[in-house]
Amino acid sequence: MKISVLGFDLSDNATGRADLLARLLAPRYEVEVVGPQFGPDLWRPVQGGRLVHRAVRAGRYPGFAARVPELVSLIDGDVIVASKPRSTSYGLGLLARRRRRRPLVLDIDDWELWFFYRGGAWGRVGRALNLANPNGLAWTWLVERLAPRADALTVASRFLQARFGGTLLPHVRDTDAWDPARYDPAFGRAALGLGAEKVVMFLGTPRAHKGVDDLVEAVGRLGPSVVAALVGANPASPAVRRWRDLPHVRVVSEIPFDDVPRYLAAADVVAVPQRATTDTVGQVPAKLFDAMALARPIVSTAVSMIPEVLDGCGRIVAPGDVGALAAAIRQLLDHPAEARALGEAARRRCAERYSFTAARALLFPLIDGLARSQRIPA
Repeated sequence: MKISVLGFDLSDNATGRADLLARLLAPRYEVEVVGPQFGPDLWRPVQGGRLVHRAVRAGRYPGFAARVPELVSLIDGDVIVASKPRSTSYGLGLLARRRRRRPLVLDIDDWELWFFYRGGAWGRVGRALNLANPNGLAWTWLVERLAPRADALTVASRFLQARFGGTLLPHVRDTDAWDPARYDPAFGRAALGLGAEKVVMFLGTPRAHKGVDDLVEAVGRLGPSVVAALVGANPASPAVRRWRDLPHVRVVSEIPFDDVPRYLAAADVVAVPQRATTDTVGQVPAKLFDAMALARPIVSTAVSMIPEVLDGCGRIVAPGDVGALAAAIRQLLDHPAEARALGEAARRRCAERYSFTAARALLFPLIDGLARSQRIPA
């Protein structure tokens, strides 16, 4: 049985969730990741990986309309799994289902509309009028209202489950493959150009709602022996250009997904300092589970499901409180035995609740049930 996993832009970091779904499904089914590519290249972390990505170069309307038939023709799976309620993933999935009469699963890992609601009313009006963007506010608003038409829903947080329904499927990691005993911290430390400094790591795309400004300021208060390592940052972005000139900051650009544990192993503390914004209300950062799988001690913030995920196995501070963030990091750096115990507890929690094994126990029966309902052979 073949499954087409749809990503709304295969040049963007949102490909991470589509790729995760494909990795979960790949041991049992034939899987391809399909979608438009609005940037010049496939998203770097998935380049050279084992999954098949079938991308179509695309742009804005009206030109995008000419790409729709080609994209729909690539969605040839027996089951379709669309990542995010966007017109260029779920919207295309609805068209493909109509054409091929195949079951369609919608996976929601963020409240997409709320990404557009920052900037006040006038900013919202301007985004609503931008009809040329296939993933703009107007198209996203429309496609979200079609969510109940999916044959099944999976969601990544309790907030999203309360809003949309569906099966809770958090971000998860392969805890068997990501065994911390397999990774030498020396690799990451050498790549960061470090000596004896302590490493506080942020992994991922550093956007404002992720609290990286708070982290850079907090680590700056801890003295010259502590470094903030930002791994996965675009060196050309204005924020990164500002941070990289600071003596306590090290920046590494996007890395292949398979290299993530090699860098994380070098972290003395992993920071996930989410701010409380419209962007984060329904979001649980995937990088939280990276750190848990690698048994890294974690400091994060009381946003969305994070306190539930890290209950008893991480340090939680109020979002936006730089002083509390610095103090929590200092506590773990000064007490390595306590930090190690938290990391080990986080890995146990990840293996029990947020592992590939736990996710497949939910996802495989869902897919098989849909296939049976359509009499699709296994």
